[in-house]
Amino acid sequence: MPAVPLPWPDTPPTPEQRAAYADAEPRPYWIAALPPREPAPPLAGPTEADLCIVGGGFTGLWAALHAKADDPGRDVVLIEAETIAFGASGRNGGFADRSLTHGLANGAARFADELPVLERLASENFDGFCADLERHRIDCAFEPAGEILVLLEPHELERVAEEVELLERFGREVEVLDGAAMRAEVASPTYLGGIWTKDGAATVDPARLALGLHDAAARLGVRVHERTPATALREDGGRVAVIAPHGRVSARRVLLATGAYPPLVRAVRRYVAPVYDYVLVTEPLDRARREAIGWRRRQGLVDGGNQFHYYRLTPDDRILFGGYDAVYRYGGPVHPRLDDHDATFARLSQHFFTTFPQLEGVRFTHRWGGAIDTCSRFSVFFGTTHGGRVAYAAGYTGLGVVATRFGARVALDLLDGRETEATRLRYVRTRPVPFPPEPLRSAVIQITRNRLAAADRNGGRRGLWLRALDRLGLGFDS
Repeated sequence: MPAVPLPWPDTPPTPEQRAAYADAEPRPYWIAALPPREPAPPLAGPTEADLCIVGGGFTGLWAALHAKADDPGRDVVLIEAETIAFGASGRNGGFADRSLTHGLANGAARFADELPVLERLASENFDGFCADLERHRIDCAFEPAGEILVLLEPHELERVAEEVELLERFGREVEVLDGAAMRAEVASPTYLGGIWTKDGAATVDPARLALGLHDAAARLGVRVHERTPATALREDGGRVAVIAPHGRVSARRVLLATGAYPPLVRAVRRYVAPVYDYVLVTEPLDRARREAIGWRRRQGLVDGGNQFHYYRLTPDDRILFGGYDAVYRYGGPVHPRLDDHDATFARLSQHFFTTFPQLEGVRFTHRWGGAIDTCSRFSVFFGTTHGGRVAYAAGYTGLGVVATRFGARVALDLLDGRETEATRLRYVRTRPVPFPPEPLRSAVIQITRNRLAAADRNGGRRGLWLRALDRLGLGFDS
């Protein structure tokens, strides 16, 4: 297949495209939109607990909620280095997909023998997610409109039958859209078609989800301490002490849910590469602009390239537009100074107005970035240490809004020594292929990003480098 031009311009972003985000607030829109709240007090002095959870994102919050629901008498302490949902849980696009394996194709490539069980568990977990929202009265703007894989290039159309067969084999409700039907759903001149998965996919306000989980856990008696970074784990006479700057928690069990941030267990660092993702959010669209793009059914959208965008409408009719670049920096630092990245924002703005030229003149009100806990298999992995008294779940790779509920449940079962259908799976018992140490890690990731972009330019053909990584289990995308 000859090379085909991508829909994205090969010229630099224009001054107008840069100006569109110049005044945007460098802060996650979801966090900025939360009502004011007083953070829970930092930990001061020593305390004891049955379970100490480190991390106030989705995994930690789901674990806290379920630990107390399982055993109301269990004393649970959760500590968070910043504030609830400060990390990826408050910075993501709010796509709530049921998959536990970063999509069926990835699951089929890595866990083909277990995929029927994993898909059934994923469906049960998604149903449980929805039930928990209702049970705990969590208002997170849940919209079960499904998700469309938007097809932008001719070679993507050639894979439609294969992708639809896989989705339907596992019981998903799917509608194939040709170019005209896709553009009737959402009006963009770049669209050649789409695959609309109508079930098991929704959008949420992720910060409100996190805050709702926090409030539900607190109502059950979980003790929360924000602005309390954990600095070390120490043996403590048959228990484990979690050390913080102004206190310590001596716990029977510890669950680590720190995502892309430096882990307290050094071995985890081999498996996680903190990769930065960036997002723009527009001002609210007026009626004329809403009518110009259609999008009446408010589906989540993801385009089909190796370097892909994800975008959706917010509850107040803004457009969130993110992805494409996946930025890894030497050594994998995670720091607020990295949340602002002009080159990526300029590219996102250019691609936004290429997708929606009818929205020329729209301004972006918020821009931000954040680190994703990427691992080589793209889905959560687990482990225990300190004689089974410490467990961790990490590596969701950007598809964790719903999967974190499953990850938290499995990590609790590992801590409590419960053997379940999930804990017996190879999916839970094995870890990803580790990333190499620096400087090789940076070289591998940067070369891979380059080759993925080349594949997008060359009809999707994966060259020698990508095929070699696939054989090693080190596939990588944005």
